[in-house]
This record gives sequence, C-alpha cells and structure tokens, in this order.
Amino acid sequence: MSRLDENLGGVGFDNLIADSYPPADVFSVQLAAGQGILERGTLLALKDDGTMEMIGTETTGKANAVLTDPVDTGDAAEGEAVPGIAYRTGHFNTNRLIVAEGYTITAADREALRVAGILTSEAVEI
Repeated sequence: MSRLDENLGGVGFDNLIADSYPPADVFSVQLAAGQGILERGTLLALKDDGTMEMIGTETTGKANAVLTDPVDTGDAAEGEAVPGIAYRTGHFNTNRLIVAEGYTITAADREALRVAGILTSEAVEI
C-alpha cells in the first residue's frame, strides 16, 4: 500500500486556522492569471479589475481574503481570470499565511484583514 493510499480521504491539520471565532466563511473569487501555483493560505488582495492577487510589494489593493485550496494560475491566458475559493472571514495563524517572496505582513495588512472580518494571531507551530 502506498503512502497516498494510507492518507486518502484523511484530513491533515495544517495550523492555518487559529481559532473557531469568527467562523470561517468562504466565497468564490477570480484570481489574476500568471501568478503560478497559489497555495492554501495565500493572502489575497482585490485588484482594480476585480481579480485577486497574492499580497506583495507590488500589490495595489488591501489584504482581504485567504485562499482555501491550491490553484494554478500559470496556464491561464494574460487577462484571463482563474476561479478559486477563499475565506472571507475567519481567525488565521499569521505564521501560516503565504505572501510574495521578500514581503512581510504589515500592521496595515492586519488592520485591513480585521476590517474585512479576518482576525490573525501568531499561533504556536505544531
């Protein structure tokens, strides 16, 4: 039996969700093309064109959602949106949120998330 077979149907704990309040609520999002593979826990911001992008130094929008599952945006044509699902509310472990390389989550990001209904805590890694 392969390792995959042993874990098939199982749920792994990834320490992304820090607490059950506020309850995690999800919604459909359109992700900007050309970002490559965005992993579960990617911190997203809304762009002017209505698509979402990973938070980084070039981001124009404010942090307001967290991606629920991995999505490959690399194969989409330029200007094409890729569907995904994101948390619009919840309480997340800051240490597990994913941002662009070289970027650090700021106090302004945390405040934008709080206003949007997302709380963050620096939970202990397990």
